[in-house]
Amino acid sequence: MMLATLLLATATAAPVSDPKAVAIANQVMEALGGEAAWRETCFLRFDFAVDVDGKTVMTRSHWWDKWRGRYRVEGKTKEGEAYTVLMNINTKDGSAWQGGKPVEGEAKKRLLEKGYGAWVNDTYWLIMPYKLKDPGVVLKLDGEVNGKGRDKDTAWDKLALSFDKVGLTPKDRYWAYVNRTTHLVDRWEYILQDEDPKGPPSRFDWNNWQRYGKLMLSPEKVNAKDKEKIYFPNLVVLEAMPDAVFTSPAPAK
Repeated sequence: MMLATLLLATATAAPVSDPKAVAIANQVMEALGGEAAWRETCFLRFDFAVDVDGKTVMTRSHWWDKWRGRYRVEGKTKEGEAYTVLMNINTKDGSAWQGGKPVEGEAKKRLLEKGYGAWVNDTYWLIMPYKLKDPGVVLKLDGEVNGKGRDKDTAWDKLALSFDKVGLTPKDRYWAYVNRTTHLVDRWEYILQDEDPKGPPSRFDWNNWQRYGKLMLSPEKVNAKDKEKIYFPNLVVLEAMPDAVFTSPAPAK
């Protein structure tokens, strides 16, 4: 019985991160301002935008009370109708409006799910380096990459990220290229769970690192090959926001 229990425990043990990869993640956090800076940051206001071949194809506006989980997102449906979601990302409860009118029942459920999915996706594009050591994230060191051409003097530690039963798409795989000099993430590559696992990963360069409040953030990610850009044209870290931002569908100030 004891042997069977031991074998079962071994078979179901959670994946463990590579200590070398964890050490690099620690360097990243320090370059970003440190864990204290992340903990002490309360409010983030940002727009998430997508350009393809020079044309803006999607935007969403976010207000996030990180300490309390209060969250507001505004966007448009595929049909071009405006929506607003006010919710708590910890409980996933909240209210929703579409076309200026409150929605209930299944329509409300769908918009709350849409709002939560927008928060998961859009914040990950913004703050992924702060989440390298989140519970359920498994880090492996996938070698060193040396630059070529104009990047010939640059070297990166390549971190492989996988996910142990966390997130909306736990089979996604990411690779973060950590600059060995600045310890910032210069690039990421990814293969999403619904894509061919053997196919080439998507690649975005993380540009224009700068300080917002106590945080270091990259407001622009560029995929030069596919002429795609993910960017945050309105990005601020605040010490306060009016309560009405999270309680009223009226235009946020």
